[in-house]
Amino acid sequence: MKTAEKLAAGWLLTLGFMFLTLSVSAGIEKHNILKPIPSTDEDSGIEFPNKDALYLLDNTARQGLIFGVPTLILGGWLSLGLYYQSRQEKKALNQQMNDRLQSIFYQMLQENKGRMTLVGFAIKSELPAIAAREYLDEKAKEFNANFKVTEDGAISYHFEL
Repeated sequence: MKTAEKLAAGWLLTLGFMFLTLSVSAGIEKHNILKPIPSTDEDSGIEFPNKDALYLLDNTARQGLIFGVPTLILGGWLSLGLYYQSRQEKKALNQQMNDRLQSIFYQMLQENKGRMTLVGFAIKSELPAIAAREYLDEKAKEFNANFKVTEDGAISYHFEL
């Protein structure tokens, strides 16, 4: 459904821009037709504008605005709706991820009596090592935890329960 909405928004924006471009083009063409042509003859001061062409250009400009503006507004409204919906979905996904990580963190703290290793948390949470380290460092600052680095480079966090 989201793909159909994206396609509809894209088509509406495209059509709106096409209609408005057609309207502007007709207005410019009408202006060019009404522009006086400089002449060197003194007898050719009489101008005969092509009324049929002017009428057609007026109608084209008017119809371009009539169809272009609402189409463009509807396409923009759909696009903004999709953008805000996407932001809300990302926000909800991040909240679920944070809740899951927090649940895993507290569960591991209880199971291990306040001790936690970076590798153990990364495996349990299925996070990359860098993200797991950032999360545990943040929690260590939050709870004033101590950490130790073993000789082989493993990091162990010690939280007071």
